[in-house]
Amino acid sequence: MKTAHTSSPRWPALPGPRQIVVVFMISLLIAWITTPVFQSPFWLVLRRTTFIAMVMLLAFSVSGTWRLQWLPHWVPRWLVRVAAVCLLAPFASLAAYVAIAGNFMNFIKANNLLSGFATSTIFALFFGPLVAVAAIKREDKQRERADRLQLELEKNALEREVLDARLRLLQAQIEPHFLFNTLANVQALVESGSDNAAPVLRHLIAYLRAAMPRLNDADATLENEMQLLGAYLEIMHMRMPDRLQFELALAPELKDLRFPAMALLTLVENAVRHGIDPSTEGGRIEVGGKQDTASGLVTLWVSDTGVGMAETAQPGTGLANVRNRLQACYGSDARLDLHEQLPHGLRVELIFKPEKTA
Repeated sequence: MKTAHTSSPRWPALPGPRQIVVVFMISLLIAWITTPVFQSPFWLVLRRTTFIAMVMLLAFSVSGTWRLQWLPHWVPRWLVRVAAVCLLAPFASLAAYVAIAGNFMNFIKANNLLSGFATSTIFALFFGPLVAVAAIKREDKQRERADRLQLELEKNALEREVLDARLRLLQAQIEPHFLFNTLANVQALVESGSDNAAPVLRHLIAYLRAAMPRLNDADATLENEMQLLGAYLEIMHMRMPDRLQFELALAPELKDLRFPAMALLTLVENAVRHGIDPSTEGGRIEVGGKQDTASGLVTLWVSDTGVGMAETAQPGTGLANVRNRLQACYGSDARLDLHEQLPHGLRVELIFKPEKTA
């Protein structure tokens, strides 16, 4: 059963301290200008001018929150606020002079007060709308600035959601590739009857238990990645102990750096599959990272002394996904570079500038 909800009435907005101070300063200036016209003491003109200005300020503030349903849609709200200021100006001036006279009858009988009332009303009708229009223009600029800021925040939030969706999609493309290749390695050991099949399988099970929760981990760090690389390379080393050596060397200050999960693992897997495996002599894989203190750029690398990249070979889906995930995480300036090593081998470098942390 649906219940009807009624919105609570909106209370009229009262002037804020800043508005009151600004209006008082304007009243001070107007009183100083008009004192010779009234031929009255400055403090008396200031008191009267301030009273009239504060009444008009109240009309301006309250009219800004009116819900005038009876007005035509083509009537702009700023016109309503200026009209309210103009409407209250004579009444505020009248109240100020009646207070000076003591009562309304004394005010009527005093010609000098009547002329002063007329003059004050003219000044109020002149200065009041000018100040009101200036205030409305300033409010409009502040509102536009706030709207732009809100749109920017919503745009950033939307871009972040798109980025997260893109990262999840790229990770989903990488995960099956990694799992199937790893299981194929175990299958090869089992079919060959190797004594290392059972130990490798145990290590693989332990490895997958550690790796699976991190496949979609948005808070993965380089330290997590290096732990997975160590477990993976240990398995590969057991598979070909005489043909694979490896070394992990990450600068300690980079351990807590946010990094796309499984990105380096993809590069290491490629080094094993396309560099070390095809080589009769095997080779060595080195994984490391450092940060340039001057530029702030971080360089991560995976190098191998395998067969290298054939001249006709083209970067595959794995490298493309790593590049896309790196740019999704660190911006379009992040890059993936390939370098041939002499006498043979390949070095893959990831270069990016990490986000600043508070």
